[in-house]
Amino acid sequence: MDPRHLFVDQRLIGMCVYCGGTPNTRDHVPSRVFLDEPLPPDVPVVDACEDCNNSFSTHEQYVACLLECVINGSAEPDEVERYKVKKILTENPSLGVRIAKGRTKDDNGKLVWKVEEDRVKTVIMKLARGHAAFQLGLPQLGEPEEISFVPFVVMSDEQRTTFEQGPTSSAPLWPEIGSRAFISAVKSGTVEYERDWLTVQASRYRYFVDQTEGLLIQMVLSEYLACRVVWLA
Repeated sequence: MDPRHLFVDQRLIGMCVYCGGTPNTRDHVPSRVFLDEPLPPDVPVVDACEDCNNSFSTHEQYVACLLECVINGSAEPDEVERYKVKKILTENPSLGVRIAKGRTKDDNGKLVWKVEEDRVKTVIMKLARGHAAFQLGLPQLGEPEEISFVPFVVMSDEQRTTFEQGPTSSAPLWPEIGSRAFISAVKSGTVEYERDWLTVQASRYRYFVDQTEGLLIQMVLSEYLACRVVWLA
């Protein structure tokens, strides 16, 4: 039997991957606001309920705009590069004003930005739950042991290397038969769980899933923000 034909995950049928409720819609992971047009043809999609899908939208817009404003050093629509963010800031000027209020200078005169941490963490948790469900068929409705995010620019070289390489083990775990991770491993000619980053769109979004110790999900947004979520076994 060809194991590539085994992907039928009964646990995800009839379940919103964010709350466990009844799904009545599908959701991109990551949301399209984090990607540029044209969208890649294979953006991960998961089952979700409409309430969850709608409740994340404003937080995702905030994070997408915040990242672009920080990268470009301005919350003015004309001074950011991404078209989607220009459009959001133009149609919702209050969001730009809100982000701009967090812009200050440190003692050395360097521009710094105060962020709404709860909103950023809400988006990171949504993304991590979506990737766990899509890639491994393992819905994670409980709270994680760790959730963190930090810009690459404040990481040391050692911290950046550790983040990029992920955990190492002499005996990597095999993904469950039927999961997308298993199918990818079979296609590559090995049943070891692949620790390569999965790029959804170059320079916009990539993620990494690992089960060496518990469940680790890492994400990079706009090649600027490094995110990490850990559920222990």
